[in-house]
Amino acid sequence: MQHQAPLAPLTTLRLGGCARHLIGVSDEHELIEALRWAASDALPVLILGGGSNLVVRDGGWEGVVIQIGLRGLVIDRPTGRVMVAAGEPWDEVVAQTIQEGLAGVECLSGIPGLAGATPIQNVGAYGQEISEVITAVHVWDRRAGQRRVLTPSSCAFGYRDSAFKRDPEAAVVLAVELQLRPGGDATLRYAELRRSLEQGGRPSLARVREHVLALRRSKSMVLDADDPNSRSAGSFFTNPVVAPSQVEALVEQVVREGVVDRADAVPRHPTEDGRVKLPAAWLIEAAGFRKGDRRGAVGISSRHALALVHHGGGRTGELLAFADEITARVRERFGIELQPEPVIVGEPWAGGAAKR
Repeated sequence: MQHQAPLAPLTTLRLGGCARHLIGVSDEHELIEALRWAASDALPVLILGGGSNLVVRDGGWEGVVIQIGLRGLVIDRPTGRVMVAAGEPWDEVVAQTIQEGLAGVECLSGIPGLAGATPIQNVGAYGQEISEVITAVHVWDRRAGQRRVLTPSSCAFGYRDSAFKRDPEAAVVLAVELQLRPGGDATLRYAELRRSLEQGGRPSLARVREHVLALRRSKSMVLDADDPNSRSAGSFFTNPVVAPSQVEALVEQVVREGVVDRADAVPRHPTEDGRVKLPAAWLIEAAGFRKGDRRGAVGISSRHALALVHHGGGRTGELLAFADEITARVRERFGIELQPEPVIVGEPWAGGAAKR
């Protein structure tokens, strides 16, 4: 156990204050003991994985941070069944499954963080979501004080959402079971990825992984100590999903105002429930922001408008103030509310009025 432990070095943003107590756990027994110790003093608990989807406020965490280190990966190649412990680095899991010839997560290459975070966020990229291949999530039920195995329906997965994210104090993810496809074809739903693979016939899983990693690197979405844009939490906002009527009004407005010269220049993607997903990055740029814009020590990535970056020497308050500015301008211009993708620790998101 560490006391008054700095949390900034444990996050990819390198921002935030200290934890009152920090405990690293390497197995379920240690995790349970840490949770019981925190409960005995009625201390709030924050579960920390790779810190790649986390924004820690400047005041830090006035409770216990439990850093997950549970390891273990079992792959049954003939059936495609995979059991991965929560503390396994996610990209290493993807690489191993591809090496075994198992399709289903190849488009999720290069996503930072640990495997236990994937069901919480329902991570997705380039046409795949982890919920498509999850068959069970093993958790420690904090309220019942017992181990449970949850079905996908119990996880209530949504777009970058889950029951775990909506109620973070209910359970701790211990392990995730996946059902992958032995010898299966790669998923090529995403147009940008398909275009990059047009030559050469049916692409192998390894080739798809290479192209996904290349695309992510081109947007500074792969952790790289030599890339200043990668000091971020990845995509800071989720893509809003709105009613068709809102899209029609948006298209009419941006054509009228000369933001685009024709209606089909506005990118949008229909969803299964009849609504429409709009790229948040496009909305941000259409509202007048540009890649590389800065506000002191923080700014927008020079390669991707959806990523907010920390250039060093800054504070979380600066980052959240810039996020508020972006949110407010998109709302004022288009009547569309952007929502943050990373978890903002210790403070609820107030859509432009987050506590500093």
